[in-house]
Amino acid sequence: MPIQVSGVQYSGIWSLAGQANAVALTTWPVPPGPALYGWGGNSSGQLGLGSTSNKSSPNQVGALINWLVVASGYSSTVATKTDGTLWSWGSNASGQLGLGNTTSYSSPKQVGALTAWSAVYPGTNHCVAIKTDGTLWSWGDNTDGQLGLGNTTAYSSPKQIGALTDWQRSSSLRSHNLAIKTNGTLWSWGYNNSGQLGLGNITNYSSPKQIGALTTWLTAIAGGYSSLAVKTDGTLWAWGNNAYGALGDGTTVNKSSPIQIGALTTWATVFAGERNSGAIKTAGTLWMWGLNSNGQLGTGNLTYYSSPKQIGALTNWSKATTNTFTSAIKTDGTLWTWGYNGLGSLALGNTTNYSSPKQVGFLTNWTSLSGGLSYAQLAIALA
Repeated sequence: MPIQVSGVQYSGIWSLAGQANAVALTTWPVPPGPALYGWGGNSSGQLGLGSTSNKSSPNQVGALINWLVVASGYSSTVATKTDGTLWSWGSNASGQLGLGNTTSYSSPKQVGALTAWSAVYPGTNHCVAIKTDGTLWSWGDNTDGQLGLGNTTAYSSPKQIGALTDWQRSSSLRSHNLAIKTNGTLWSWGYNNSGQLGLGNITNYSSPKQIGALTTWLTAIAGGYSSLAVKTDGTLWAWGNNAYGALGDGTTVNKSSPIQIGALTTWATVFAGERNSGAIKTAGTLWMWGLNSNGQLGTGNLTYYSSPKQIGALTNWSKATTNTFTSAIKTDGTLWTWGYNGLGSLALGNTTNYSSPKQVGFLTNWTSLSGGLSYAQLAIALA
């Protein structure tokens, strides 16, 4: 299975959505292994800094190194290290930290003693994870069946979803989940009020359900109430809530089954926020659409768009994450942010909003990023 960092596969296929705080993974300048950094909203201690103070510039999370995967839920963070151990911190009212309790923590806490965790995908107050053996696990809030366990019971410790060992990647944001198996089939479960499960209805499901019969799904991303995906032929697909044009089909009409966005076959990666979306093409160009109330689309204005709009003319964008603000990494390793900045989420040392990309410092060793949902939920990784 390809190594993933907070939902971002190193081959450049995956990116999650995010919003207003950041956690970063780096090898700069020391220690000798990937270290964790955070900034932005921190009301629940989700930055892992041992406090609840917001930060407008990167701060290292403890002295631990060798972090591999990091991702944020609503006000919590989960991560794995290179030894396969699982860690979590922040808000824990629904048991979303997986620690067997509902106590919140402002510093990383190890979840059990297992060393087989591969990737983690948190939603609002729940989390889905994949182990190195291809098994799928979940814990936390389960009001809408988002744990995929066939019930609506909340669990504060990891529970296995079925017995299959062919899960390859997953995605969560609010209370619905998407997952792709090794055979290229696409599955969904959880909350479905806007058809975000892609099953042709608005019925919630508490167990994974296959979306159609195709075996050509390459990547799929869960937005707040919508979903996006790219097939192996490079086509772009979307479904779910479309109130602000988040699906990119030129309308604001909800869709409960996957629809193709345009006719292009050059889409490489997708990312989604609660009401806005984005994608990067194989040529390295960056495109965004949907809600733009904070300038999160990077178009230099606050105008909403219901179809993809190119951000500038550059062809060196590598990966991105979005919600009320957007963060992106270029192929030269530089980090750029724009949109909402009220909590210092853009890591620019201030709280000013920007509607166009702004470079964060001058470092060129940023390689991956991840995000979560609310004003205190963005995670950014560097390695």
